[in-house]
Amino acid sequence: MRAIVYSQTGGPDVLRLVERSVPATAVGQVRVRVHISGVNPTDWKSRRGSAAGEATPFAEVVPNQDGAGIVDALGDGVAGLEVGQRVWIREAAWQRADGTAQEYVVLPAANVVALPPGASFELGASLGIPALTAHRCLTSSEFGPTRLSAGSLTGRAVLVAGGAGAVGHAAIQLARWAGAEVITTVSGPAKAELARRAGAEHVINYRTQEPAAEIHKLAPHGVDIVVEVAPSQNAALNSAIVASRATIAIYANNGGDEFTVPIRSHMTTNTRVQFVLIYRVDPEAKAHAVAAVSAAAADGALPVGEDAGLPLHRFPLERTADAHAAVEAGVVGKVLIDVI
Repeated sequence: MRAIVYSQTGGPDVLRLVERSVPATAVGQVRVRVHISGVNPTDWKSRRGSAAGEATPFAEVVPNQDGAGIVDALGDGVAGLEVGQRVWIREAAWQRADGTAQEYVVLPAANVVALPPGASFELGASLGIPALTAHRCLTSSEFGPTRLSAGSLTGRAVLVAGGAGAVGHAAIQLARWAGAEVITTVSGPAKAELARRAGAEHVINYRTQEPAAEIHKLAPHGVDIVVEVAPSQNAALNSAIVASRATIAIYANNGGDEFTVPIRSHMTTNTRVQFVLIYRVDPEAKAHAVAAVSAAAADGALPVGEDAGLPLHRFPLERTADAHAAVEAGVVGKVLIDVI
């Protein structure tokens, strides 16, 4: 089978195409014939490491956490999945050598989730890290819910910073599915249109509008949940617009590795600041996220593609390096690798 591997950290050029034997399953494992591999920022950051030329934790690493395909084989003890079943894959390469940039991947059964009827492989490969991260951001409030469902955020105001990104896109869709009023901030007209297509009711161009004033018009009592991609850049804005006992859920460090918050104002509002790294979310919260994302996909609430606000950029497996470079360069939309 064909696989993309790297043996040292560095730029996209460290990725190479090799031939490997099809792996066998062990107890509790599932082998998936991968149709599409999804690329996320976490994939190129793992590949780059802290410096170029460092040794990898395994002799060869296959990149990419997310994907979709068909169950090809089941190890002993696996229940709830069947050979031939269409599935989406999550966190394939987390603390493992084998991600989804290969024709077959063997995974723990918990990392393989049935695709709802009618859901495409493109959708399945676009879920994973972005949708699970968005779910955790939207459920870290002290008011709950711990698991999203249709209508579970009714009456809440949600601000999604950077609504045109993959996590922002999923956050808009999940929040709308759950009944929240969704406000998003973007940097220009093209991204504003994508956010609207995703379902955002209110889109603010922070380069041409005054975000705090606009948000106060839309949510006079403040925003209940902030899904934050750029905490350093948005610290002052968030302190100005949060409601009493709001949650600011931070899942990325765009714009800087450190940020400062005004203590007094956040103390007055009893603000909760929640950092989110989906790999280390506790198992119960992870299980809630997987179940809710699957339910939202089954309800048709998580469409992908240009019309749904998330343009798809396709690459063949042999051009995985170009796919990684596109994500690293900040391409707007979702980068997918066609494995077959």
